[in-house]
Amino acid sequence: MVKKVLANGQACQKCEQAEAMLKNRGLWGYIDHVAWANESDPEAEGNQLARRYGVELAPFFIVENTGKSQVYKSALGFAKDLAKLYADQLGSRQSEPAQTAEKYQIPADALAESTPQSVVEHALSVFGERCGIAFSGAEDVVLIDMAAKSGLPYSVFSIDTGRLHPETYRFIEKVRSHYGIEIHLVSAEPEPVAALVRKKGLFSFYVDGHQECCELRKVRSLRRVLEGYTAWMTGQRRDQSPTRSELDVVAWDTTQARAPGQLCKFNPLAGWSLAATWAYIYENQVPYNELHERGFISIGCEPCTRPIKPGEHERAGRWWWEEATQRECGLHVAYPSAAYPSAAYPSAGHPGAGGSDQG
Repeated sequence: MVKKVLANGQACQKCEQAEAMLKNRGLWGYIDHVAWANESDPEAEGNQLARRYGVELAPFFIVENTGKSQVYKSALGFAKDLAKLYADQLGSRQSEPAQTAEKYQIPADALAESTPQSVVEHALSVFGERCGIAFSGAEDVVLIDMAAKSGLPYSVFSIDTGRLHPETYRFIEKVRSHYGIEIHLVSAEPEPVAALVRKKGLFSFYVDGHQECCELRKVRSLRRVLEGYTAWMTGQRRDQSPTRSELDVVAWDTTQARAPGQLCKFNPLAGWSLAATWAYIYENQVPYNELHERGFISIGCEPCTRPIKPGEHERAGRWWWEEATQRECGLHVAYPSAAYPSAAYPSAGHPGAGGSDQG
């Protein structure tokens, strides 16, 4: 698929609508690659493809089969042909929400009162490797440790924004080596990020807020990786910030463009405190980021994270120039899409609320 980046750094509305339509029809998983056409860069991959195939407007779609290429200039036409081509597979995919709601009955009330270890074991016994553990901070490694000790299959992913501390990259490698696991590093799509930097520079978030940068470097990456999961697990706690005070232990996640019943979200440490987290880390010799020894508590991107001062809340070092109730990047609390384009068990009380230090 070729999408267009406007001169102002935003994706074109028509391209975003086409992507949303494909996702709603369960077809997005058949898109192997997204190339960006850029109004400010005639040599961008999407621009070159447009010239090669004689297409003037995005979005358009290129299907390659046995050495032949077919170009679709209509998103609707592409969707109809794709649905015909994969009719059998699509039928099973489209029935998945109902199957999920019926098959994966999990007692939300009971889990809310369970230990984090029990929640982790229950999630993995139901979903296995289809439950991805979102890893970036200390709480997340606690979950990895619990998952490893459960003996059940699990998988781990981490979002690489391209602006993490060197210590954080070393931390990721330390965790990979310690547990002998694969960690799926998910990077941002380069073209939208490059367009933002060209237009506003590297530190625009100090002036107009962090949400736009986080949308491009984090939120879109998360949405892409979650397409491959039925459930995911985060290390969020209710006492981390005002935006997480009513965090559910388990809920359907609709923040990441999923309908209820499609993506389940577990927050096993919701009821824990910072002290309880670190007690577990010390007692179980869990690896942690060396930045914690220098006054950093909640750790995200390097330009947006600082050590906290005595008496400050643990999240005071994140986006410290903004009001406390706005200090979420959008991984767990959705921001208006217009501003930044792009009855089973869980409680319906706070869908999508709640994850990791990176958020």
